[in-house]
Amino acid sequence: MSASNVWILGGHQTDFARNWVREGKDFADLTSEVVDATLTSSGVDPTTIGVVHVGNAFGQLFTGQGHLGTMPATVREELWGLPSSRHEAACASGSIALLSAMSDLQAGHYDAALVVGVELQKSVPGDKAAEYLGAAAWIGHEGQDATFMWPYMFSKIAEEYDRRYGLDLRHLHAISAKNFANAKVNPNAQTRGWDIPDLLAAGGDDTVNPPVEGVLRRFDCSQITDGGAGLVLVTDAYLAAHPHVKPLGRLAGWGHRAVGTGLAQKLERSADDDYVMPHLRQTVLDAFGRAGIDLDSLDGLETHDCFSASEYLAIDHLGLTEPGASWKAIENGETQIGGTLPINPSGGLIGGGHPVGASGVRMLLDATKQVSGTAGAYQVEGAEHFATLNFGGSTATTVSFVVARD
Repeated sequence: MSASNVWILGGHQTDFARNWVREGKDFADLTSEVVDATLTSSGVDPTTIGVVHVGNAFGQLFTGQGHLGTMPATVREELWGLPSSRHEAACASGSIALLSAMSDLQAGHYDAALVVGVELQKSVPGDKAAEYLGAAAWIGHEGQDATFMWPYMFSKIAEEYDRRYGLDLRHLHAISAKNFANAKVNPNAQTRGWDIPDLLAAGGDDTVNPPVEGVLRRFDCSQITDGGAGLVLVTDAYLAAHPHVKPLGRLAGWGHRAVGTGLAQKLERSADDDYVMPHLRQTVLDAFGRAGIDLDSLDGLETHDCFSASEYLAIDHLGLTEPGASWKAIENGETQIGGTLPINPSGGLIGGGHPVGASGVRMLLDATKQVSGTAGAYQVEGAEHFATLNFGGSTATTVSFVVARD
C-alpha cells in the first residue's frame, strides 16, 4: 500500500433486528439512513466525497430493484453526479466494494470514498429467500438435491473435515453458543433479544435444535436479515487538507482470492493439501504480509460465520491451530472475548445478522470499532490490529482486511 495510506474516518450500521419491508420501507429508505449516518459519524463535508461504491448481492431477486449504484445519489443531493458503482460477489459483495474504493484512492483518482453495503431479504418467505440465496452456487451443477442450498454446502465442508481429521459436532455448537452470547451485548445485533437454548448441553437435540441439512442444525445457521452498513475511507492527502478530521483506524493490509464457483472443484483440488481451502489460507497470509504483521500481532477477527462450520474453517486457516485442529482453540477458550484471539465479538453473522451485501462492510466497521476503542460492551481490551475474513459462496470469493489503530 505504497501510493497512500487509506484511513477510516467513521461508519454506521443499521439495527439488524429491523424488518424494513414490514415497516413499509424500501432500498431508498435503507440507503438514506446508511449514507446520512455514515457521513455524520465521519465528520466529513459530503461535498468532499469523490466516489461512491455500493455492495449488494440480491437486490433484483428479493425486491425487483436493481441499479443500486445510483441509490446514494437518489437519496442524498450532494452525491448527485459523482461516480458510483454497485458490486456483486455474493456474500463478499461489501468487501469487493471496499477493495474498489481502496483502489480508487490509492491510484490517486480521489481522496475520499463512501462505501455502502445494503440488502433487503425479509421481503419473501424463508423458503423463497433460501432459493434466491442459492443463486450464488453453481446452478445446475451442485446442490440439486438440497432443500436449503447453503446449509447443504457448508455441511459438506463439515463432512470433509470429519473425513480428513475427525469432527465433533459439539465444537460447532460451541461456536454458535459463543456468537449468540456475544450478540446479547451488541445493540445492533439481530438476535440480541432472542431466547437461545443451552447449545452446549442440548445442541444435538432434534427438538431443541432441529436438523436443517446434513450435520447442520437450526442454530448452526446465520440469519435472514435486512440491513446496511457504511464507511468513509480517505487518503493521506485528505487528512492533510482537513486537519480537524481524525481517523479511527488505518487499512493496513488486504487479501483477495477468487476460485471456481463449485464446491466439489475446491475439495478435489485440495485433496492432497493440509488445508481444506488453501486459497483461503493464502488470502489471510496476503493480508498479513501487506500489513507487515503475523498472527501474534493480531488482537481479534470478525469472520464469516454464515454457518458454524465456516467459523471452524476460519480458525485453522487463520493459523490459530494446525490444519484440522480448530477444536483445540474452541476447547481452550482462545476464540472467546478475553482469549488469545477473540473471534466475532460482535456476534458475527450467526448472532449479529447477515444482510448479505452489507456483511463485509459491517465486519470492517466492527474491526475499526475495536482498534478505536469504541466497540462498547463487546470491546476487546487494548486491540491494535483487527482482521476480517469474508466469504462469497462456498469461499469462491474470499477477502481479508487488517485494520490498525495508527
